[in-house]
Amino acid sequence: MAATLILWGHALAALLFGALAQGERGRVAEAGRPRAALIAALAITALWALAVAGIDADDVSTHVAQSARSVAWLYLVIVLSRREGAAGRSVIGLAAVVVAVLTVEAILSLVAIQPGGAVHGRVAATRALLAAMTTTGALVLLSHFAQTSAARRSGQRRMLVYALAVMWSADLAVAVAAALRPSLILPATVLRGPLMAVSALLMAAAGADRGVAPPSVSRSLVMRLLVLAALAAYAGVTAMAADLAATFAGGAARAAQTVVVFGFTAALLAFASTPWLRAWMRVTVAKHLFGHRYDYRVEWQRFTATLGLPGEQAAPLGTRIVKAVADLTDSPAGLLLSLDDASASTVAAWHWAEADRERLIDPGFVRHLTATGRILSLDALRAGQGVAEEAAVVPRWLLDDQDAWAVVPLLHGGTLIGAIVLARPPVDRALDWEDFDLLRIVGRQTASYLAEERAHAALADAQRFDEFNRRFAFLMHDIKNVASQLTLVARNAERHADNPDFRADMLATLRDSAGRMTTLLARLGQHDGGRPEALQATDVAALAARATGLRRAQHAIRLDAPAACLAHAHPARLEQALGHLLQNAVEASADGEPVVVTVRAEAAGVLIAIADRGCGMSAGFVRDQLFRPFASSKPTGFGIGAYEARQLIHAMGGRIEVVSQEGAGTEFRILLPAAAPVSLPDASLEIAA
Repeated sequence: MAATLILWGHALAALLFGALAQGERGRVAEAGRPRAALIAALAITALWALAVAGIDADDVSTHVAQSARSVAWLYLVIVLSRREGAAGRSVIGLAAVVVAVLTVEAILSLVAIQPGGAVHGRVAATRALLAAMTTTGALVLLSHFAQTSAARRSGQRRMLVYALAVMWSADLAVAVAAALRPSLILPATVLRGPLMAVSALLMAAAGADRGVAPPSVSRSLVMRLLVLAALAAYAGVTAMAADLAATFAGGAARAAQTVVVFGFTAALLAFASTPWLRAWMRVTVAKHLFGHRYDYRVEWQRFTATLGLPGEQAAPLGTRIVKAVADLTDSPAGLLLSLDDASASTVAAWHWAEADRERLIDPGFVRHLTATGRILSLDALRAGQGVAEEAAVVPRWLLDDQDAWAVVPLLHGGTLIGAIVLARPPVDRALDWEDFDLLRIVGRQTASYLAEERAHAALADAQRFDEFNRRFAFLMHDIKNVASQLTLVARNAERHADNPDFRADMLATLRDSAGRMTTLLARLGQHDGGRPEALQATDVAALAARATGLRRAQHAIRLDAPAACLAHAHPARLEQALGHLLQNAVEASADGEPVVVTVRAEAAGVLIAIADRGCGMSAGFVRDQLFRPFASSKPTGFGIGAYEARQLIHAMGGRIEVVSQEGAGTEFRILLPAAAPVSLPDASLEIAA
């Protein structure tokens, strides 16, 4: 097992360093000592890793290659330090000492082979001590190089420092194990393979200087290689821990090793199953290995794939939009809001708790998002670091919800379609310029999707209205026939009014025409397209009493109203709206469950409440379907009543609200502007007419 891990770990490192060396050779950038030193160091490192994988980690050729590899990297560090003017005499002297000790170490590796092939113990121990000294000296020189201005200023130089620190730290671990406890050499060698692969990846993210950049590596490949390196490192640490457990456990060595293996496996499964680990890896890799946080090609492909997910089983477009935007920032939840001047209603939610409740907002919030289109960082606003204007208009419920992380406005052609609220990602971080740019573009793209969906919905409604108009044309043909019959009867009545047989036929024709007209009116409904009338003070209590009285023969209705309650309204149109809502309540109520109509004056105006104990409606139906034309919960319903009632109430300056719960019933609330008490001597006669 250990031999296999050593083979594959060092073979992977050899492949990566060889690819980096070949990539440097193929570049057309200007040549120079740093580039030649970099190519030589990469090539020698690849040969050394290949020797460890293919020959033996303790072979003489492997030791010589390791010494040559360290000399090559030390030479590159000195060359870069000299270019910065940071390589003084002390640094050059220390480097010379390290190179000399490396040479002695290589010579000892050559002379330490006995004729039988065994390594002499004292020579091996001396060589191990020298290896520990050289790696320590190399790390000291690397630390001095890290303090130079270029290394601190350039991200590429920092990545080179990290890569060499990982490489020499792995060498130091093997050397210390060989000098102090030979039984730990095997686990340390197993661990060195994946660490060298990590070192190669770090070098792939940065070059030796500003003009030397290794070939780019895709993020997906980096993630896979890091996972592979982590697994190899886990196996090496497990083997080392098992060896230590066997040493200290004595006779129970086998049981101790079993406990160690099971414990490390459980820990690995626990870490691998947490979403935080994946998010942390993505953030860390993007921060330290790449110049940009996002791989835009991959992210855009995933974004469009989520939005365009086909099939009947796919989630609604609003939910897909929220998920697509949230996936970009690793947010675990999101909320799509529709904003008006006073409230924010939920259009869609993805893993968001309490998503259905309506939330109040400041009218300035909508104006601010429309005018600026800014992405709001809620953490910055909570800390008082945002724009003062934003802090004044952002709703308090957003700031109080600590899970809310960012607000993305959805603008389409200067119109605010809505906003997306993103939850805090598992690895908490502050939004930066790259997040703002990406979310701004994504917000406009999703706004276009929503605008297109609304346009399709409007087109579908227009098509259904066209269908209704065609039905109306057929009904008008029937009405024309009835009118023709009545005209003919009226004309003949002047001549045959005294004939008893004619009178009998005339009565039969009138009954038939009345029945047909009643049927047509029931099917057609009343659609008054006349000129708008002026509002007048209307006795709502009396009007409600008349509307309920006409339907008491159908169902029990209880009216709770004062003697008089005046509101600004159109009497006929208000009665028409009440008729629609009363008819819906009667049809929804079971026998024995009366409909309750309440009229009362409130501070905001005159309230008319129509409540039933019927089957009720879901929150989704009330939000998305109830007030849309041709959307009905009844199998044969047109879905016109509630839609027309709201249109009529809004035209009178009022508003209509719905409170409904499935299985418990529904209450429609109409609120009209109150009118001062005035004398209305002819109001009742006008309404009755």
